[in-house]
Amino acid sequence: MKILLLVDDYLPHSTKIGAKMMHELAIALFENGHQVAVATPDYRVKSKYELDKIDEIDVYRFRSPNVKDESKIKRAINETALSFNAYKNLKSVFKENQFQLIVCYSPSIFFGPLIKKLKKKWNAKSYLILRDLFPQWVIDHGLIKEKSAIASYFRKFEKINYKAADKIGLQSPKNLEWFNEKYGLINKSEVLYNWSSETPIITEDKKYRNKLNLGDKVVLFYGGNMGEAQDMMNLVRLAENLKEENKAHFVFAGSGNEFNLVKKAIAEKDLENVSLLEPVDQEEYRLMLSEFDIGLFTLHKHHSTHNFPGKLLGYMAQGLPILGSVNRGNDVIEVINDAGAGYVSVNGEDNKFSENAWGLIEKKIKRKQMGENSYYLLKNTFSVEAAIRKILN
Repeated sequence: MKILLLVDDYLPHSTKIGAKMMHELAIALFENGHQVAVATPDYRVKSKYELDKIDEIDVYRFRSPNVKDESKIKRAINETALSFNAYKNLKSVFKENQFQLIVCYSPSIFFGPLIKKLKKKWNAKSYLILRDLFPQWVIDHGLIKEKSAIASYFRKFEKINYKAADKIGLQSPKNLEWFNEKYGLINKSEVLYNWSSETPIITEDKKYRNKLNLGDKVVLFYGGNMGEAQDMMNLVRLAENLKEENKAHFVFAGSGNEFNLVKKAIAEKDLENVSLLEPVDQEEYRLMLSEFDIGLFTLHKHHSTHNFPGKLLGYMAQGLPILGSVNRGNDVIEVINDAGAGYVSVNGEDNKFSENAWGLIEKKIKRKQMGENSYYLLKNTFSVEAAIRKILN
């Protein structure tokens, strides 16, 4: 089967978990005998498109304005044009190749018009991997109003995106339940867990421990996006509550519109137990994971949806115990806690978050045991093979 993957960010330039997941999916599909290509926007491309080959996968990078590190308004404008730019710049590619299946990763919500057009052109099927319930989360955070013109604008494209899909994969059972109650698309929606094909990195290198002068401290690491959806100040409060715990140190690495907020808070609160780093590529990121002890994550308490952050897969693959704080009702709490893979509590319960952190910092045997459980959870539930079976079915 000829399969086209659509994603708004891809390797090797991207540090986003979605880019990594889609590349792993592409490789696994290729190894299962399918012909796979990827189409992705790239503001660095000067011609209509450039063709790369990464691990035997054809990657078509089409010319497009930057859809990531821009202001909110400019990003919205650039993303709105994604389908138009993709079709305009890849028209010859789409004419020469007929794909039977289109697999789209969302975010972004703006590939819907392109998928609709290509499905008709090729008589193809499409699968939407839905990971960012936008614009719902920005409405939950009060960044835009439910009845506003901008919300209606985004909802229009959201509806096109869902209508274009033959099947929609949500990342957790509660997300699926919420989605079906909201949109009533029971016949075309299902649970599709995130996935990873990684194995642990074994290294004696202490590059980052030496660079940051961490010695034998227990390092709590957060890597990835730092935006409103994450509520990074939740982690800053945790670090502040544990600033007298001499055994521990926090390392935050990533980018996003809360990066400077975190940087300012660290300085104002004089948090010498926190190191804030710029984003790194996937190879360096995995090296960090191999050196550190606990994987951190946070989600904003005002979320009404139930995200399962992709960064957890990297933590699991390296066998790290997981420490998190999320919105109430999120089933990631049960998934991690019931597997004994770490501790996840409700955002806002700062004392519980600190208590869980202290328990992992002080108990080395507990960290080791939960880290092993974390790895087993990945292999048993979040494998790329399971994802392929669902998508192809």
